[in-house]
Amino acid sequence: MIADALRFIRFSHTIFALPFALGSMAVAAGGFPGWKICALILLAMVFARTAAMVFNRLADWELDQRNPRTAARHKLLPKPAAIVLLAFSAAGFVITTRFINPLCFWLSPLAIALVFLYSLTKRFTHFSHFFLGLALSVAPVGAWLAVRGHFDLAPLSLALAVLLWVAGFDIIYATQDHEFDRAEGLHSLVVKMGIARSLAVAAALHWLMLAALVGFGWLAALGRVYFGSLTLVSAALIFEQRSARSLDVRGINRAFFQSNAFVSVVFVAAVFLDLALRPR
Repeated sequence: MIADALRFIRFSHTIFALPFALGSMAVAAGGFPGWKICALILLAMVFARTAAMVFNRLADWELDQRNPRTAARHKLLPKPAAIVLLAFSAAGFVITTRFINPLCFWLSPLAIALVFLYSLTKRFTHFSHFFLGLALSVAPVGAWLAVRGHFDLAPLSLALAVLLWVAGFDIIYATQDHEFDRAEGLHSLVVKMGIARSLAVAAALHWLMLAALVGFGWLAALGRVYFGSLTLVSAALIFEQRSARSLDVRGINRAFFQSNAFVSVVFVAAVFLDLALRPR
C-alpha cells in the first residue's frame, strides 16, 4: 500500500525541487541552519508536494484513465484514500509552517493554492507549464523565509531559475501527450505550437534558467565552485534537449529523470561545498 502510494505521487520526483530549497536554506543561513529548521523545511516540502501531486491525480482522474500513458495510475490508490491523503498532507503542511515562523504560517494557504492551481490550468491556458514552474518556485522562497523570516532578491532569482527550468522540462515532457491533449481539448504550448517549435522554446527557457542561476550566485556571493558547477548543469540540459528531439518516449522519460535529478543534485552540492570552502 505504501509503495503504491509513493508511486501514485511519484515520490522519486521530489529530488527535483527539494535540492533548490535546501540550497536556498543553506545560503540564507550561511551554512547549515541546524537540524530543527532543516527537518521542518523537509517536512513542509514533503507535505506540500504530496498535497500537490494528489490534487493533480484527483483533478485528472478521468483524463488519466483515458490516456494510454497514465491509464493505470488510478489503480494504485482508491479515490477515497487519495482524498484522505490530500486532506492529511495539506493540513500537515499548514501545521508544519506554524512551527517555523509566523510569516510562513500566514503564507501557507497561498502556497497551497499556488501548487493546486497548476492542475487546473491545462483546461484554459497554453501556458500551464509556467504555472507548474511557479508552483515549484515556491520551494526556494519558502526555505529562505523559514531561515530569515523576510524576502530578499537572492531567493527570488533562484525562484525564477526554478520556474524557467520546470517550465522548460514540462514542455519536453508534454510532447508525449501531444495527440491525446489535442484530442481532449487540453491546452499546452505543444498543442498550440507543435513539437518542434515547443522544444525550441524549452531550450530557450533553459538557457534563461542558467542566467538566473548566475544571478543567484552573484546575489548570494557564491564563488568558483558554484559558478564552475553551472557548466555541468549546462551539459545536463543539453543532453535532455537532444534526447527530447528523438521523440522516443522511453528516451524522453529516462533523460527527463536523469538530467533533472543531476541538475538538482549538482546545484545543491555546489552550494554547500562553496559555503564550506568560504573563508571564515
